[in-house]
Amino acid sequence: MPSTSKAQQRAAGAALSAKRGETKVSALKGASKSMYESMSETQLEEFAETKRKGLPEHKKPTKH
Repeated sequence: MPSTSKAQQRAAGAALSAKRGETKVSALKGASKSMYESMSETQLEEFAETKRKGLPEHKKPTKH
């Protein structure tokens, strides 16, 4: 499943880095910390490998 925004892609990359032990978990905050706790390494890889070209900076909220 690809990322839907640049912010989501960056957060997944940060969480993936912590999951692999490349950065400290204590350095995570917000969405990246939540992703670290709730997603597997494989899921994080799918989000993080999304190309940023053409993605919005932030996903627009949907109206229900």
